[in-house]
Amino acid sequence: MPVPMIDLVRDKAQLAEVEAAVARVVRSGQYILGPEIENLEKELATYLGCKHVISMSSGTDALLAPLMALGIGPGDEVLMPTYSFFATAGVVARTGATPVFVDVEPVFWNLDPQRLADRLQRCRRPKAVMGVHLFGAAFDVEAITAICKQAGLPLIEDAAQAIGSKYRGRMCGGDGLCAGWSTFPTKNLGGLGDGGFLSTNDDDFAHRCRLLRNHGQAEQYKHQVVGGNFRMDAIQAAALRVKLRGIEHVTTQRRENAARYRRLFDEAGLTNWLHLPTDVADRHAWHQFVLRVPAADRDRLIAWLRQHGVGCAVYYPIPFHRQPCFQALGSNPNEFPVADAAAASALALPIFQGLTEAEQIEVVGTIAKFAR
Repeated sequence: MPVPMIDLVRDKAQLAEVEAAVARVVRSGQYILGPEIENLEKELATYLGCKHVISMSSGTDALLAPLMALGIGPGDEVLMPTYSFFATAGVVARTGATPVFVDVEPVFWNLDPQRLADRLQRCRRPKAVMGVHLFGAAFDVEAITAICKQAGLPLIEDAAQAIGSKYRGRMCGGDGLCAGWSTFPTKNLGGLGDGGFLSTNDDDFAHRCRLLRNHGQAEQYKHQVVGGNFRMDAIQAAALRVKLRGIEHVTTQRRENAARYRRLFDEAGLTNWLHLPTDVADRHAWHQFVLRVPAADRDRLIAWLRQHGVGCAVYYPIPFHRQPCFQALGSNPNEFPVADAAAASALALPIFQGLTEAEQIEVVGTIAKFAR
């Protein structure tokens, strides 16, 4: 049977609620900011356990705005993992600052604390650290925050893939100065298009980011700073409010799917050939379920799966230090062996909520046929 990488319209009951919420906004005539935005921000703040949530036009803008609020620009350096979605590095480059790449640790492919500390010693003007909670697993928050505190640097958490993730009993996103989140449709909390939000416990920082979101104006036509148009549409907010009510169920389903994959791969005798992703001590949200396949076999396996109608994807095939647009930075590619190995071996399988046991059996069975 064909198995999609993700199916965004499988939950028909929720779709009907979303349609009703969108119709409510259409009839209201309030399409920019307003009550839908305000209510979503309050509900997200309650769910995450933080003081402030500022809705944004995308997860990318939710990372760009805090850099602007910190005044980061040309000559400044921002440290980050070299293995992530491009926005993590792209927003830094857009401010004119220099992204400084750090290799990842080998278990979760998150920012490596020791390599971060070592790389900081060679920086001339470090101004911030961006950590990424990759695939729904928290990075080592305790170690990274300790390094940032010692260096006097703010920590920005890229939590685009971390809704529902926990670290030591608390939701991710509240340990740094702020966190940037994405509500792109394929995220665990996904809207009807681009969207995102920023969370913070700092009152003054939240105020600055709210200004930046709306062209730097605290009142109409009076601009305190030069900002941007980072506003979320009210229609997106209405849809996300529906989705947010079910986010714990989504996390539970994805965790059950991950556990089922473990059992099926073990029963198929495949765990000596490929490596399954590691769970976390607290709560992995399983935005992605990423196998580690021998590099010599990975691309052939992708072709085999697609030939048999099984969705799969590679997150991410080219680390930042190998991206053409960053070659002028002169990074030494030999400094990032873990990220290079990850890019060569990663293979993501379907794990979305609503995925059936029969579909997972099909996925594992198709891989088992390839491995014979």
